[in-house]
Amino acid sequence: MADTSNTRKGTIIKGIGGFYYVEAADGVFECRARGAFRKEKITPLVGDQVFITLHEGENENVITEILPRRNSMRRPPVANIDQLVIVVSGSEPRPNPLLIDRLTCMALRNDIDPVIVLNKSDLADVSELHQAYSSAGFITLETCATDNVGIEELRVVLKDKTSAFTGNSGVGKSTLLNALDPDLQLPTQEISRKLGRGKHTTRECTLLSVAGGYVVDTPGFASLEMEKNEIILKEDLELYFPEFRPFLSQCKFFPNCSHTSDTGCAVRAAVQRRDIAPGRYQSYLAMYEEVRNVSSWELKK
Repeated sequence: MADTSNTRKGTIIKGIGGFYYVEAADGVFECRARGAFRKEKITPLVGDQVFITLHEGENENVITEILPRRNSMRRPPVANIDQLVIVVSGSEPRPNPLLIDRLTCMALRNDIDPVIVLNKSDLADVSELHQAYSSAGFITLETCATDNVGIEELRVVLKDKTSAFTGNSGVGKSTLLNALDPDLQLPTQEISRKLGRGKHTTRECTLLSVAGGYVVDTPGFASLEMEKNEIILKEDLELYFPEFRPFLSQCKFFPNCSHTSDTGCAVRAAVQRRDIAPGRYQSYLAMYEEVRNVSSWELKK
């Protein structure tokens, strides 16, 4: 029987500069990925379940196998996530609904539940955003980390889940995590008054034990560039706006209605009645226009 004493199964909790830190039952081990992964164009991700081989002396520990993923995302670069916690600032930086809606669509496409956290709710009225996302069927919370508002509700949402925190730089992701667990002492950064956004205080993805679950704190970003394999085709886009579903079969040209300018479109009628939030519908139109001329065969090139 082969000697397995130097083999461990674990989870990648951090990746930086080509090194991966794998948490196993008996500790955290610094590892490199085996060269074959690069040839196979496979990149280990935070959240991956892996097998590693330990080496004594100056030889590096090696990730030898990545177990099948339940899901994965490239932006943020994480795997095996239950929830994508999209943190939005009620004030500075100003909310970007299209960015939020891109993230909710990407999450749903990867079988990840979106959670909307409207942070800094003491600085602006977020009731319209709250209504838009809660009526779409997403868990939506209002928080203010400095006043401990909504922190206990967020703690309940995170318990027993693996969640990724994401959103624009400066929305307060690290501040929220520090409020959930002060021992984390994550660095935070004041918003630049000139630019209206924060600096990137998180440099790499890290899996943290928080509130009875695991949280990936991801670097902030100012925009979301869709890679080819993340593009949602126009005929599938409606599936990732859950609030559209009750109305789809009522469209005159179902199932071939684009919901953009079609006569007898029940989705457009629902927007007029405000049964669907107009802002969400505007995001749908913007995303549809971006992929209007993209075909599935083009994505396979």
